[in-house]
Amino acid sequence: MSDNAATPATASPDAARFHVLRELLRSPAFLAGAAVLLWWIVCALAGHAFAPADPYATDPLSSLMPPDRAHWCGTDQLGRDVCSRVIVGARDILTIAPLATLTGTLVGTALGLVTGYFEGFAGSLVARTLDAVLALPLVIVALVVLAAVGASNLAVVLVIGITFAPLIARTVRAAVLAERHLDYVAAAQLRGERAPYVMFAEILPNVWPPIVVEATVRLGYAIFAVATLSFLGFGIQPPSADWGLALAESYALLAGGAWWTVAFDALAIASLVVAVNLIADALREALES
Repeated sequence: MSDNAATPATASPDAARFHVLRELLRSPAFLAGAAVLLWWIVCALAGHAFAPADPYATDPLSSLMPPDRAHWCGTDQLGRDVCSRVIVGARDILTIAPLATLTGTLVGTALGLVTGYFEGFAGSLVARTLDAVLALPLVIVALVVLAAVGASNLAVVLVIGITFAPLIARTVRAAVLAERHLDYVAAAQLRGERAPYVMFAEILPNVWPPIVVEATVRLGYAIFAVATLSFLGFGIQPPSADWGLALAESYALLAGGAWWTVAFDALAIASLVVAVNLIADALREALES
């Protein structure tokens, strides 16, 4: 290899992005995860258009029917088509989880930049406060807050986003500390640039890879968190076909052998979480290669 060949670390931004994209397209894990994620996104956007039945239509005479030609995934206790409900149930979880992840990423990135750039007492104080917050059981904190303010989609977005923010801030802070004393930061300071400009215009573009990876990982956790809160009655509320809510409504039927009322919603949650994790792992490998 020629000594003049550019490595991903030293290549231009366009070349680096092309390298990452090429590595992702070569990754079977990424392609598999992206295919599953794309399927659920299509279901979230247009599920009503191709669902085999009305997901909200009840038919007491057809309740708890096992999977057959008429109902591919069976029916629930109200006679609703499980397959249709699984398809349209992707909408709420793929709206709330990404919004919560975006909220946590924005807040966490800002906190990480501040605590990493300012190394004095104030920065250390904020960093120690974040460590203290991380010591708390995040699910318990979310349940307590939602019980106090009331369950709503907006509340779920804010609670999950804020509980994820310290985790993202810790990752961003570590990346900023590695960049803080490099020459380009010193040059910006010598030019008289203010701290916000240095943090967001100089340092942030150079620490985006770990932020992207961390945000993707948090998306998987957010999906699981939304489903968990809905299952416990503090997340998405009826009459939504949300998967976690469907599990809460039907899990007691397992004792009677109606496994299909739970299995397909559980598989949907698992497939979506696994798909996002596959994408996150592939992203991490592509950015590190």
